[in-house]
Amino acid sequence: MEELSADEIRRRRLARLAGGQTSQPNTPLTSPQRESPPGPPVAASAPGPSQSLGLNVHNMTPATSPIGASGVAHRSQSSEGVSSLSSSPSNSLETQSQSLSRSQSMDIDGVSCEKSMSQVDVDSGIENMEVDENDRREKRSLSDKEPSSGSEVSEEQALQLVCKIFRVSWKDRDRDVIFLSSLSAQFKQNPKEVFSDFKDLIGQILMEVLMMSTQTRDENPFASLTATSQPIAAAARSPDRNLMLNTSSNPGTSPMFCSVGSFGASSLSSFGASGGASTWDSYSDHFTIETCKETDMLNYLIECFDRVGIEEKKAPKMCSQPAVSQLLSNIRSQCISHTALVLQGSLTQPRSLQQPSFLVPYMLCRNLPYGFIQELVRTTHQDEEVFKQIFIPILQGLALAAKECSLDSDYFKYPLMALGELCETKFGKTHPVCNLVAALPLWLPKSLSPGSGRELQRLSYLGAFFSFSVFAEDDAKVVEKYFSGPAITLENTRVVSQSLQHYLELGRQELFKILHSILLNGETREAALGYMAAVVNANMKKAQMQTDDRLVSTDGLMLNFLWVLQQLSTKIKLETVDPTYIFHPRCRITLPGDETRVNATMEDVNDWLTELYGDQSPFSEPKFPTECFFLTLHAHHLSILPGCRRYIRRLRAIRELNRTVEDLKNNESQWKDSPLAARHREMLKRCKTQLKKLVRCKACADAGLLDESFLRRCLNFYGLLIQLLLRILDPAYPDVTLPLSSDVPKVFAALPEFYVEDVAEFLFFIVQYSPQVLYEPCTQDIVMFLVVMLCNQNYIRNPYLVAKLVEVMFMTNPAVQPRTQKFFEMIENHPLSTKLLVPSLMKFYTDVEHTGATSEFYDKFTIRYHISTIFKSLWQNIAHHGTFMEEFNSGKQFVRYINMLINDTTFLLDESLESLKRIHEVQEEMKNKEQWDQLPRPMAE
Repeated sequence: MEELSADEIRRRRLARLAGGQTSQPNTPLTSPQRESPPGPPVAASAPGPSQSLGLNVHNMTPATSPIGASGVAHRSQSSEGVSSLSSSPSNSLETQSQSLSRSQSMDIDGVSCEKSMSQVDVDSGIENMEVDENDRREKRSLSDKEPSSGSEVSEEQALQLVCKIFRVSWKDRDRDVIFLSSLSAQFKQNPKEVFSDFKDLIGQILMEVLMMSTQTRDENPFASLTATSQPIAAAARSPDRNLMLNTSSNPGTSPMFCSVGSFGASSLSSFGASGGASTWDSYSDHFTIETCKETDMLNYLIECFDRVGIEEKKAPKMCSQPAVSQLLSNIRSQCISHTALVLQGSLTQPRSLQQPSFLVPYMLCRNLPYGFIQELVRTTHQDEEVFKQIFIPILQGLALAAKECSLDSDYFKYPLMALGELCETKFGKTHPVCNLVAALPLWLPKSLSPGSGRELQRLSYLGAFFSFSVFAEDDAKVVEKYFSGPAITLENTRVVSQSLQHYLELGRQELFKILHSILLNGETREAALGYMAAVVNANMKKAQMQTDDRLVSTDGLMLNFLWVLQQLSTKIKLETVDPTYIFHPRCRITLPGDETRVNATMEDVNDWLTELYGDQSPFSEPKFPTECFFLTLHAHHLSILPGCRRYIRRLRAIRELNRTVEDLKNNESQWKDSPLAARHREMLKRCKTQLKKLVRCKACADAGLLDESFLRRCLNFYGLLIQLLLRILDPAYPDVTLPLSSDVPKVFAALPEFYVEDVAEFLFFIVQYSPQVLYEPCTQDIVMFLVVMLCNQNYIRNPYLVAKLVEVMFMTNPAVQPRTQKFFEMIENHPLSTKLLVPSLMKFYTDVEHTGATSEFYDKFTIRYHISTIFKSLWQNIAHHGTFMEEFNSGKQFVRYINMLINDTTFLLDESLESLKRIHEVQEEMKNKEQWDQLPRPMAE
């Protein structure tokens, strides 16, 4: 064959393409004779075998490529076969059955690669044309070139790429493209002056398409398109346009990652297919896409943005060329810019900040293309007004979605994930969304009533995100979903608790991302610390024994808040914490004026502070580690401990109700025929109903409180607190020597009493309900603290606080709790306890005779019983046995101890004899049956 020039080859190729419709047989697009070409494998589950990211090659009749060596494969979707280049650039479009999102493709093995090698370029995925040998040789030489070899894409090929991504044509009309009549007229009139560069052309295309979409519904330009990718929710094609959450997405892959599919413009603008997700019905009101022109525009722009990524994956060599890369970058940028215009209502009706954002449902469904939101933030954040107009409605929409979600399903996490990814978006050192969130009027609203804690939860912006809870009093849906069965078994409760704890962990991790991003951003760090301090200060009443729950935040919010603060405190080094922060003039925490101190009155504290201040304050500027540590400490005081007390009260109420029900059942034969029978039956019914309710509430609380990982975090933090206290007591820590100095350090004496009391109370709780948590690395410090405090009782003014420490030791005694034997052995074998623990307990045994309380006479018996039980165990230990003997022979406390022991024994013996006398009298009266039956009987309650 005569060698042809390049111009002749191009002329013949165009002529052949012009006659493509008549020269090619009609091959249906759904022909089974297709195979997928090789492409970059992406791990994802394809919705069906008919969907593929790669090209479709007709083995019997290969389709001709109108792009040639451009590296962009496409084919006609016309039912008449393959269209010519001159007829329409829509040849680059793919049908819905041949398309996947950029996150889905099919792996092709080596055999299929070899089969399609003659028709498909393995590297670039270019579909070869059926031309003569010279054409094939030229095409192969172009497609085989590496980007570094200097190969460039022609203007014609670039135009075809643009048309493919935007699905437009200015030549002929086709059912799968949008015909641009204005551009078509310009090209016919003067094609060389239509656009100055590709950026100009892209802008003209997008503007014409979007302006066309503002016409009547009958002239909707997207109506002629078939979906090129799976819509947001294939199962949500019902007329109500509800979006389905993409639950298969992996939140760890990328922000706003689209793992099911990108948005099919036409498929979203005209939901006509049948089908739906029944599991989504109850949540459809939370994630609903509005039927309007703006939605059609957004669907189109989002899909165009996504197709850029698809093209980059399909033809990486071609797209790596600088010209093509710049072109694709311009397409992305223009899509984002026009998205901003749509969201502002610039192309339709101007929108106010109070109107919901069209973008929120897409974010909640997590089906936006990779980088879409980040690019939108980058493009708009420099214009403050535009940025507010776009993102304030988005933030408000996410908060509203968070309020409406519940832990009865895992959909609650999607608003959290969306906000977390927005807050993590940064450019340089600035987080634009964090700045916007902290500037919201409801970031930290002023208190308007005594219920500042509940106000902060209901009104503050982050309050909606922190409010998810497993507690029955916070969210009744959790009880109805998980504990509404006829019987709640231990096994069922354990399985459900693990599931709920997993949900809590996911949500709290997202909360941590949000707050951590706001703290990392220098411009909003102060606002974040102010919010954290406000949550603590507004909920001070939660520490009271009797609290009005309507005035404070819920237990669920406080525990979520605590979890986040614990994560922020994990990397704090104790050396960087200032122990005097609570007395700092700029301390963010406001202590009540009547707060009890460890070993000082308020007058003593004020005098000490006046002495410290003098002419010049010794306090340095508080640093973040110090502030975070003390905020976390007070959050423990206001969250985990009130929750523990509520849990214990609920258990006590359940035991009492059980006892009442059993008594009524056992005595039914006595009252069933009495006049009070109806009353007793009503009481029995009411008790059973209340008991069932309390059991369900307890099952929810088990999931919220008895989470071992969470309790371990609490214990480890209290370990840090104990280290700080020991450093104050003896700067030589960990080499502490006993006894301590007789002068109590002023800093320690002025600390709030609950710093010590909370440690004892928390230990008491976990020893009873989760003893396996005790064995953490911080246990050694806890043991040392107990020994030091018990051996230096003069450091604590309140004898009942010392009694709590004694009770902790009593509860860990193997005779009481066998599972804590190791912990008790650590106490009794501690080097500091062998010499001073026994004498100190003997001293407290005698000192507790007078505590200053009105109930001291009765309290002392319980405390002394605890000490006597401890003594029985210590007597068995050889190290302490010698201490006992020394104290018996020459100790200062032994004589008083024996004196009190004899006094108590005498009193209890008298009480016992008196009771025996009364028992004998009753027995004598019962011998006279007639007289006994005539005696009035107490009314059964």
